[in-house]
Amino acid sequence: MNWIILIIAGLFEVAFAFCLGKAKGATGNEMYLWYAGFVITLAISMGLLIKATQTLPIGTAYAVWTGIGAVGTVLVGIIAFKEPATFIRILFLTTLIGSIIGLKVFSTQ
Repeated sequence: MNWIILIIAGLFEVAFAFCLGKAKGATGNEMYLWYAGFVITLAISMGLLIKATQTLPIGTAYAVWTGIGAVGTVLVGIIAFKEPATFIRILFLTTLIGSIIGLKVFSTQ
């Protein structure tokens, strides 16, 4: 169950990065709404991470959480913000995904 909580926490990390990216291009009240979304999703992500680390090893949990956030944020950047999807970016993204899977497979929990 805590692995599921950790995955959800990672997805909320992607959400707060998305909100931050949207706030960068916004003005006025829209900017403040995106920043509010950032703070809310950040708090949820951190709360879920805290919950997950009650039973999962901190090193593994933190690495998986940041890895999910990194992979998700790169994908959001490519899809939503039209960042380049070069071969080398996709190659390193693939190695990061493999590392996250390896940490999960060889975890003691």
